[in-house]
Amino acid sequence: RGHETYGEDPLLTGKMGVAFVKGLQGDDPKYRKVDATLKHYAVHSGPESERHSFNAIVSEEDLRETYLWAFKYCIDHASPSAVMGSYNRINGEPACGSKTYLKETLYGKFGFKGYVVSDCGAICDFDQHHKVTETPVDSAALAVNNGCTLNCGETYKWLKAAVAAGKVSEETITEAVERLFEARFRLGMFDDDCLYDQVPYEVVDCDKHRELNRRMARESIVLLKNDGILPLKNPGKIAVIGPNADDKSVLLGNYEGTPARYTTILRGIQDAAPGKVYYARGCHVYNDEIYSWQEKPLREAIIAAQKSDVVIMCMGLNPTMEGEEGDAYNGTLGGDKADLELPASQKRLLEEIIKVGKPIVFLNVSGSCINLTRADEACNAVLQVFYPGAEGGNAVADILFGRASPSGKLPVTFYRSVEDLPDFRDYSMANRTYKYFKGEPLYPFGHGLSYTKFSIADVCFDSRKATLTITNEGEYDGSEVVKVFARDRNNSRLNCRLVGFRKIFLKRGETARMQVDICQEVMELFDDKSDIEFFIK
Repeated sequence: RGHETYGEDPLLTGKMGVAFVKGLQGDDPKYRKVDATLKHYAVHSGPESERHSFNAIVSEEDLRETYLWAFKYCIDHASPSAVMGSYNRINGEPACGSKTYLKETLYGKFGFKGYVVSDCGAICDFDQHHKVTETPVDSAALAVNNGCTLNCGETYKWLKAAVAAGKVSEETITEAVERLFEARFRLGMFDDDCLYDQVPYEVVDCDKHRELNRRMARESIVLLKNDGILPLKNPGKIAVIGPNADDKSVLLGNYEGTPARYTTILRGIQDAAPGKVYYARGCHVYNDEIYSWQEKPLREAIIAAQKSDVVIMCMGLNPTMEGEEGDAYNGTLGGDKADLELPASQKRLLEEIIKVGKPIVFLNVSGSCINLTRADEACNAVLQVFYPGAEGGNAVADILFGRASPSGKLPVTFYRSVEDLPDFRDYSMANRTYKYFKGEPLYPFGHGLSYTKFSIADVCFDSRKATLTITNEGEYDGSEVVKVFARDRNNSRLNCRLVGFRKIFLKRGETARMQVDICQEVMELFDDKSDIEFFIK
């Protein structure tokens, strides 16, 4: 379920989370547009098939540096209304009823002022799966006593019995109810003058919002490799091949809304290059078994590639292949991926198209890391498209045909194999993410190419900022993300930490002097500040 996260770095997650929370809740001093909820708190959630009973064992160091850091940052900088607890236990305590992580940490150390909501059905897990309580009465009492205010589920119907049995006080119930009514007042549920009730329906899915959707999609696309084939200029005939080319589901991810209109990748390319596009599905997204009476999509794909001057391959996953328990095609794994590989059906298709000998632009559509080693070796360009939204097809076309220069950077490391990583049930951060990984990734965290070229000079660091001169030396207008990292030369466990980043747009030939603020909350994580080295990459 990587597409439900903001990436592997706490600062990046915190910054994006703050922006998202502020956007959802609005800036009115009296009312909130909606209640934004941070999830899943915390160390969510182990193997998906075991999440209702999984006990995540994690060190205090990893909790402080990774698992809890972005929650605290969002609470400090955005005042979110709610936090959702996760299904799993954390060092033996169920997350939705943990004295340590709810009462003492979230409400105590973090100073959280909102309410905690359980994940759906998580409270009944206490007695049914975690076995930390004996009855639903005990489960309801444990959760409320430790600060889980709102239950998504039915277990809180036992709270009257819990009060009668002396397991929870009426004062504790009252405190929880007051938190929830405060939230309802902030949402304007009892008033007639809430400004958000006055938003006209005509703004829903309006042109301005669709253009913003398209811009967001453009800026999220990451150019991983390019030998100069992109952007496509007078490409001749184009073959668009792959199971994700005309699939609406890969635009939307999961927990999605229903757009009034949408543009698949195929349609976006067709609209940008009318009369020049051959299309072939090529294969099923994961099923490699084809019976004698069925369509032979591979044959059509080979013909399309032979007739074309350039091939655009639309490969990868879809949301059902990296989804949640119960909605995944790989039900025996509860939604988890078995590995980092493309499905066998797509591997076969790729090899057959490579044999045709035409230039290939490889688009990987997925919400998480896929091993793209073969695509990197054999294709002329590789792009990571993620799940780009309703305007995704138009955004992909904007990048492919040079109407915009790519500016996205990878929020996660792209590894070559699961063999490079620890066991999935091991929740230590050792050898995970750019901060601790000791191997050689295919594409590192923060990687992302552009159609233009940026140079950085005259860099000066102090403890609070980096100051530098950046120049767009290429032929295209474009944006660059300047990333500042810090390394403790005395800490062999830690490679480095992202301590600041800033995006800047420059026209071709333009030079700017810019400053990147260094996050002091990240700097506090360094135990030894006597030998810290700052660098930009």
